Formats: sequence, C-alpha cells, structure tokens
Amino acid sequence: MKLLIDLFPVLVFFGVFRVAKGFPDASVALVSAGLGALEGAATQRLELAAVIIATVSSIVATTGQVGWMLYRRIPVKATVWLSAVLVVVFGGLTVWLHNEWFIKWKPTILYWIFAVVLVGGQWIWRRNLLSTLLTGELQLPEFVWNRLLVAWASFFLFLGGANLFAAYSWSTDAWVNFKTFGLMGATLAFSLATGVYMSRHLNTEPDV
Repeated sequence: MKLLIDLFPVLVFFGVFRVAKGFPDASVALVSAGLGALEGAATQRLELAAVIIATVSSIVATTGQVGWMLYRRIPVKATVWLSAVLVVVFGGLTVWLHNEWFIKWKPTILYWIFAVVLVGGQWIWRRNLLSTLLTGELQLPEFVWNRLLVAWASFFLFLGGANLFAAYSWSTDAWVNFKTFGLMGATLAFSLATGVYMSRHLNTEPDV
C-alpha cells in the first residue's frame, strides 16, 4: 500500500506523458486551446505539450490521493505532504509559464530537502531522524543508525544530481524514462541493500 502511494503520481505522469506523445496534434491543440499557443519547433511544442498534460494529471492525481487518504483517515506522512506541495507549486509554474524546467527540477528539490533534513537533524538537534522514525519498528545499534543516516543523505544528494544531469543532458523523453525507471529503480535497489544491511544488525549490541 505504501509503495503504491509513493509511486502513484510518478506512474500517472509517465503514463499520461506517453499517451500524449502518441497523439501529438491533439496534445498540442489541447494545450494551445486551454493555455495559449506554444512556442518553438514542432518537436519542442509536442514535448512541452506532453509535459504540461502529464503535469496537470500528476497534480490532480497527487491532490486527489491526499484528499482520499484524508477522507479514509489514513495518516499522511510528512514526505507525502512535501511531495504534494512541490508537485502543485513546481507543476503549477510549469503549466502557467509553459516552462518544463520547473517540473524537471522538482525531484531534485525533493531529494535535496530530504538530505538537508537528515543532516540538519543530526547537526542542529543532535537527533538521528531515521532512528527517531523507525525505532518503534527496528532495534539497531547507534552506530548502524549513524551509518544509515550518512548513506541515505548521500544517496539523496546523488539522486538530486543525477536528475539534473539527465534533465540537462538528455531529451525530455529520455528524462521522463529516467525519472520513472532510473530514479525509482535506484531507490528500490538502495532500499533493498540497506534492508539487507540492517537485517545483519537486528537485536545486536554496538561494538565496544
């Protein structure tokens, strides 16, 4: 359930983008009629139209998802709220200004906020936020929690940089594929790797 909640807006964006790319004339006409004429060459107009349509769909999916969770009284975690706010703000700017770069920056901003929060919690409040969030579920030595915090903060910084590299180096089409499968796949793989690492230290005492 949690995995579906995390992936739903991403999959909606990808699916709608692909459908919009499959109907180029209709996509450009739809965006132009609703938001004004698009500028640039035909290929640029098509990719921008597909991004705008996918972004609108992602905003609707994200806000609808949060609304459904609130209606069903399912706890909405801070990460879901943060992602929803960024989707609405950066997605709204992309739609309003006809500029795909706002939504392209959104994953990087999200990942870097995660990294800053993890590091800031340790440096400013002297609290390992991973330990704080998961201590009720997992009992691990302090040194393991500290290693996990450094690992995840570094990983989030890496993901943010990787997203920018893909956004600025590749076509929008390639970036959408990378955002959907590259970033998502890397996160799942890293989660699995850290899960294996944690399993080796469950219910163990820290080294003396």
